[in-house]
Amino acid sequence: MPEPSQPPRPSEPSTRAQPSDRIWTVPNVLSLLRLAGVPLFLWLLLGPQDDIWALVVLAVSAITDWADGKLARLLNQYSRLGELLDPAADRLYILAALVGFVIRGFIPWWVAVLIIGRDVLLAATLPLLRRHGYPALPVHYLGKAATFCLLYGLPMLLLAQGDYLVAHIALPISYAFIAWGLVLYLWAGAIYAGQIVWITRHAPVVPKDRRPTARSLAGG
Repeated sequence: MPEPSQPPRPSEPSTRAQPSDRIWTVPNVLSLLRLAGVPLFLWLLLGPQDDIWALVVLAVSAITDWADGKLARLLNQYSRLGELLDPAADRLYILAALVGFVIRGFIPWWVAVLIIGRDVLLAATLPLLRRHGYPALPVHYLGKAATFCLLYGLPMLLLAQGDYLVAHIALPISYAFIAWGLVLYLWAGAIYAGQIVWITRHAPVVPKDRRPTARSLAGG
């Protein structure tokens, strides 16, 4: 039996359809549209402070997030680029929301520091992983659950700004989602840290010409 913190090996086969090198697929176009919405969302949040339209952008992003995954399965259009774009869009929306909410005073600064700091620390370990022949570690189910909580809690917090009935209902729900998302995010980060420690202790160093690169991970 493998140790609990042991990550899957890069050579392990997957039961899902193997991603292709295609760029212009329907799911990828939707992911690119989601990415284009990030600066628009941040501008609406910090410029005119139009919270309703900022919330609409987040809602459209959530719908396209669901749609691109569904279409990838229905059309069998898995791609390496899509595997990079989809989580990147999630992270950027969370980052934009955290920065905007701290500036607007919706959440304390330390919440944003914990969430963003975890991602920065994990990103800093990528050269170490590649040194041992591993690409970025696969997303843990706790990490997916944390992202789900944050992607629902942050928009609800935006909805909670105001003095009306819906806002009063949304406020405690949004705090609950964000609190659970923060706990799960840090828990998943601890699991990733354990996997990284296992790799450094057990996996041999791979020669430079055989290490995964950003180009190879993107299918180039």
